[in-house]
This record gives sequence, structure tokens and C-alpha cells, in this order.
Amino acid sequence: MPKVTVDGVELEVPQGATVLQACELAGKEIPRFCYHERLSIAGNCRMCLVEVAPGPPKPQASCALPASEGQVIRTDSEMVKKAREGVMEFLLINHPLDCPICDQGGECDLQDQSIAYGRGASRFHEAKRAVTEKYMGPLIKTTMTRCIQCTRCVRFSEEVAGVDEIGALYRGENMQITTYLERAAKHELSANVIDLCPVGALTSGPYAFEARPWELKKTLSIDVSDALGSNVRLDSRGREVLRILPRVNDDVNEEWLSDKGRYMVDGLTRRRLDRPWIRRDGKLDAATWEEAFAAVAKINPGKSIAVVAGDMVDCETMFAAKKLAGALGSTLLEGRQTGLDYDCSNLAAVNFNSGLAGIEEADALLIVGSHVRWEAAVLNARLRKIAKRGGKVFLIGPEWETTYPATFLGNDLSVLDKLPKAVTDAFKAAQRPALILGGAGLGRGALGACLAFAEQFKLVRDGWNGFNVLHMAASRMGGLMLGYAQKGGIADLVATKPKLLLSLGADEVDYTKFADSMIVYVGHHGDKGAHAADIILPAAAFSEKPGTYVNTEGRVQLADKAVFAPGDAREDWTVLRALADALGVSVGFDSFDQLRAAMTAEVPALGREGLADYGGLPKAGKGAKANGVIEGYPIKDFYLTNPIARASETMQRCSAELLHGEVFAEAAE
Repeated sequence: MPKVTVDGVELEVPQGATVLQACELAGKEIPRFCYHERLSIAGNCRMCLVEVAPGPPKPQASCALPASEGQVIRTDSEMVKKAREGVMEFLLINHPLDCPICDQGGECDLQDQSIAYGRGASRFHEAKRAVTEKYMGPLIKTTMTRCIQCTRCVRFSEEVAGVDEIGALYRGENMQITTYLERAAKHELSANVIDLCPVGALTSGPYAFEARPWELKKTLSIDVSDALGSNVRLDSRGREVLRILPRVNDDVNEEWLSDKGRYMVDGLTRRRLDRPWIRRDGKLDAATWEEAFAAVAKINPGKSIAVVAGDMVDCETMFAAKKLAGALGSTLLEGRQTGLDYDCSNLAAVNFNSGLAGIEEADALLIVGSHVRWEAAVLNARLRKIAKRGGKVFLIGPEWETTYPATFLGNDLSVLDKLPKAVTDAFKAAQRPALILGGAGLGRGALGACLAFAEQFKLVRDGWNGFNVLHMAASRMGGLMLGYAQKGGIADLVATKPKLLLSLGADEVDYTKFADSMIVYVGHHGDKGAHAADIILPAAAFSEKPGTYVNTEGRVQLADKAVFAPGDAREDWTVLRALADALGVSVGFDSFDQLRAAMTAEVPALGREGLADYGGLPKAGKGAKANGVIEGYPIKDFYLTNPIARASETMQRCSAELLHGEVFAEAAE
């Protein structure tokens, strides 16, 4: 490890570190615009200048200079100070004075660094150049006159998202950043360029002119749009969440977030259930809580009650419903709304065992029945790193546009029993072989064959478990830990013909199969479940209650409450607690703290943040063979997979424009 001296302090730095990283290890702040820890080094903003000896007697860009033995680095010399002031002066030559009307104001790198490292005045009086606006789709608002050509957006699109949609035109002072042919950026991670942009050139279209950052209350939460459990921050004002931003968590989502997780936020205030409803003569009528509970009590289901949990439900809600059903004598619990049926006796067999970060280390990967770009967009960015390192990626299922080199083996699952030589050779030579089984594979009963594949190629070895199942619902692993899985799937519930079906925000269920049941819907949006319900009890969305979520890798995470539910809606657990009183049973808790304590007492893993331990991978059953053809994937429209997204005008426009090719004219057109 080379030793360097930074402003008189000697320290050792890792081999291959840059001078900028060495300065940060020494506790020095180095200004930068183009440099980003997760992107390749561009070295084109020149803001990170430092003085280095031995070397030429001039400032040097620290982001592109390797740290080497014996370097003496100055970050605070007069030369460095003057050079940074000069660079900032150049950067501001053409930058417009938009701060009062710019959405980046208050959280702008250019603002902050111009105050800290710039001069008090500019010596340039020439007219500023203007750049025409570019169209980047319904999510990204462009004001390209503000652009300083740091190329972060270009490098993100090419290196992380793997979609070459943004690039630079022309040269010198005429250089412009744009999408090719000025078409919308269509990939599922496109809006992350807004976070990366250090100025106000790329800002959030739906959030434009909504609020200033100092007006907002910030709440830590978890993204429920998929099963990854991406860490997010909810920014709210009053009783409304105005935006969702990603938080840094290298183990889960790094610092990225899918466009759906970010922009379905406006759906939180639309199509909301804010009062109880009772169906009378085939029509839903508004009611009071007392009337709704009396109507449920009138059903008097006894043991004949079943519970179906939706895809975005927290563990506390599922546990409260489980205790309610248990108090009535029922164990009919199911969370796999669409009819999936797989063995849940050992959760290690349905867990993402490599870990979301660990999967990057795989050198051979087989994906069975998963459209990863739509089912887990942030994970797909990690899978790109496997291919970039030279790893082999193979897929079974209908073809979709991957963002990395991959080989499709067809959509017939029987290929698992007779793999091509290229696959067997790659997995035999692999040090860290891995498999990902998705929802389409689980739906075709491929779990046993995939376990046999894991045994054949030793996917489990010292320090490595390459067997992974990728779920699509934020509530799935938590539900499985709480017992929301019947041996025959939801068909088992249908066969029992329960008098009362308690639906916890379950909007993907085929309710026509429960025609003889009284359906009580506890949810927050007037979506499919509410349309089928006989009684609607309005509940809270994920942003309106604290809760525990378990992601697809078995990571237990906590979310906080950002705002209050609208109207007469209440937190789910309070609705279920009152429902227990109406049905004349005791559930054993009267407060949220008591509920969480009872839940962690019954399932201790839910009381510890971090990865749950599910034990070792089970053996494959004898004669485990795969058959059947994967004709399609469960997700048909990336932007409209849950009731919040379906209520969102932004997601509806994304679906119409980016997937279905509809044209939206601007006001001037």
C-alpha cells in the first residue's frame, strides 16, 4: 500500500486508489462535478484540482491521477485555491441565473461549490449561449442551458443501466447532451440521472415547481413496488408525500431506484378509499365505521374465514390478520394472489441466497422464467456487472431485451434436463455458479428441477450459495415467514368456500372464484379488490404507517410513517383490532408496540434487522423434472403492477407513451 502525504498528514492508501480518494481518506473535502464513485472516471470538469509533488508545477485533476508512493499532496495551497476559482469562473460563463426558479435550488452542487470555492464576481461580460431543450420523456425535465457537460448522465446510461440512450453532440463550446434523435429515455432506471446531475439541467418533470427542499419533512422508508426492498426517503409536506428518493445502501440498491418506485408517488393521493363502504343491492354505499363493523359481525363466519394478503402489505398487518383468523379457529392464509403453488416448508429454497450484492460475484448465471428488467430493475443493473467481468449469462423463457450479453436457451423448461454443452461447460468451470428462478418458472413448477440443477453443478459450496428465487412482491418473504402459504395455493382457499374472505389490499386475486363468500376488503385504493368487495374498510398506504418488510433475500427492514391516512382511513392493524371486537374475539394486543412484540415473539427473525437465517438448501426430490413451456412473464406492464402505480397519472402516461407508443402533444403543439 503506497504512502502519501496530504496537507502534512502521512497515510497509507489502497493500491490503485486515486489522489482524490487519498485526500478523502485524509478527511479533506475535494470539490467535483464529473467524478462519481459508481461511474468511470471522466476527468472533464477539472474542479478537483490539487497540487502534487513530485510532478509538474501546476494543478492536477485528482480524480484521474493514481496515488503513488511518496507523493506530497496539497489541497489548500494558494495555487490550488486560485485554480479552483478559475475553473468555477469558466463553468459559470454560460450558466444562467436561474437559481430562484430552478428545482435544483437548495440541493445543487453548483450552488454549494460556487460559494465555497468560487470568486465573488465574474470577469466575463459576453452574452451567455443558449441551448435548445431536449425531450427525454415524461419523467425528466430538461433545461440544457444549465448543463456543464459533466457527462454523469451519459456514463450512467451506458455503464449502469446498459442502455446507450444519452450522449453528446458537437464539440467545444457547442457540445450538447441529448438523447439520440431526441426520443424519450425508455429504460426502467432513467430517472436516476436526475439525482446524478450536479446542476439543474436534468430535474424531475412531475415534481417541477412543487416544493423547496427546506419545506419538506424527510422520512426513511422502504420501496414496495417490487421485492428488492430498496431503501428510500419520503419527502412530505403537510399530509402529502411529494417525492420519493433513493437512499444509499450498498447491500440492497446501492443508490439507485426504479422509475416506478420513484414516480408512483402521485398515486398515493388518487383513487383513495377514505371512508367505509357497504354493498347494498349490488351497489357500494358510503357507511360509517359502526355500520361496516356491524355488517361484518352479521356475517358471523365462525371458523369459515380465509385471509389473502396483497403484494404491498407489511408484516404487522399480516400478523394481525393471522391472529384474528386464528382467534376464530381458521388457518386459511395465503399471500400468493395469482395462484402460485410451491413448497414453502424450507424457506431457503425460495430465498435469494446469494444476496443482492453477492450475486455480482457470480461467474456463470442461469435465469429461469424471470424478466429481471421488469421484475427487479435495480437488480438487473447488478447482473450487468457479471457480464462486464466476463461471466456467462443464460436464460430460459421468452426473449426480452437484456442490457448485457446473454444467451437465450428457449422457453421450454425441459432444457433443464438436457442442457447445451456451452451451459454445462460454463457451470463446470465456474468458481461461483448461480441460478435465479423467477415467477414464471415458479408458476410452471420448476422449483424441484432447479434444486436438482443446484445439486448437479454444486451451486452451494464453501462461502457461496448460488441458488436464488426472485420474488416480485414486497410482502412475499414476510408472508411466507408468517405462514401465508397453503399447500395448494389460493386454490385451497377456493375449495373451502369460506363464508368470509378477508382481503388485505389483495388486488390481483380472481374474485369470481369467491362468488359465494362475503368479501371484506381492507385496503387503501379503489382498485380491483375494492370493486369486488362487499364491505370496504379503508386502510393506510405504506407511507402512512410504520411497518416491517422482508425483501427477496430475506432482509428484514423497517419503514417509518411519513403522513397520516386521508379521511376516515386508519392504519391496518387498528382496523383489524376493531374487527376482532366486532366479531367477539381477542387478538392479544391493543397497541402497535404490543402487536410488534407479539409478532417478534412468534417469529423472532422479524425482530432483528438484517438477513434472516433460513438454514441450508433442501435436497431435490427424486425424479425432479421440469416440463411445460413458459409462454409469458407475470408482469405485462412494468409501470402498472400495483394499485398505487395504477392510480398514478405519471405511471399511466409512462405506460401509454413508453410501452404503447402513444404520442402526447406539448401545449404549444
